[in-house]
Amino acid sequence: MHFLGKFVAFFLFLIWNLGSSGNLVVQACTFYVSNKCPFPIWPATAPNSGHPVIAKGGFYLPPGKIRKFQAPGDWSGRIWARTGCNFNSNHRPVCETGDCNGQLECNGIIGLPPATLVEFALQVDAKKPSFYDVSLVDGYNLPVSVDTKTLSRKCHIGGCWKNLKSMCPVELQVVNGQREVVACKSACLAYNLDSFCCRNEYGSPEKCKPSLYSKLFKDACPSYVSYAFETPFPLVNCDSDEYVITFCPDKWGGEHMST
Repeated sequence: MHFLGKFVAFFLFLIWNLGSSGNLVVQACTFYVSNKCPFPIWPATAPNSGHPVIAKGGFYLPPGKIRKFQAPGDWSGRIWARTGCNFNSNHRPVCETGDCNGQLECNGIIGLPPATLVEFALQVDAKKPSFYDVSLVDGYNLPVSVDTKTLSRKCHIGGCWKNLKSMCPVELQVVNGQREVVACKSACLAYNLDSFCCRNEYGSPEKCKPSLYSKLFKDACPSYVSYAFETPFPLVNCDSDEYVITFCPDKWGGEHMST
């Protein structure tokens, strides 16, 4: 199931209520997606409602390579990486993680969780800030860091401090045909309980509290969103027209790569 409907609504609520601090009008934004993993990945994008598909929704990225693409300056949506894909396979899904209906170019289709999500809500209006985060609300498949092209500690989301796959409880594990752990589900995705999913009577920050599972996620990846109503909410606010998204960064969040 996809829990992100409630999460996105809360995310946008925060954007409109945290005040304004921007001073840059951005007409277009450039993303640099870098693969530092020792294996190929298939990055994917999906827009929020009313926004266009960027980078055709997905592409192949070999180890050590960078892909550059543009988005409108007010774009809102998510970026993630698929792993273990075989588009010549007759089996579905064709990717071990993050699959979007077996397609290379997702064309707006949301990836199959669990997958680590990078979420952006950009603004062209200088009076409204742009925000981004990395979410584990539906689970985890790869570590990722996010930076502006001009490096700034204020604008940085670091990678994970621990290997979350090796820490993943058996009940949350996603394994491939070789019985290797390829992803870790969130408790909401695994159990579909209101208390884990922050819905119905638990649908508020006062009622929905961190679980043992979300605390495990937070311990491994302290810069990421571990559950929907996390407080303080780890959003980053930075004015920029260039962002670097690095999958499998080093422990400190990934060194900046020239392009």
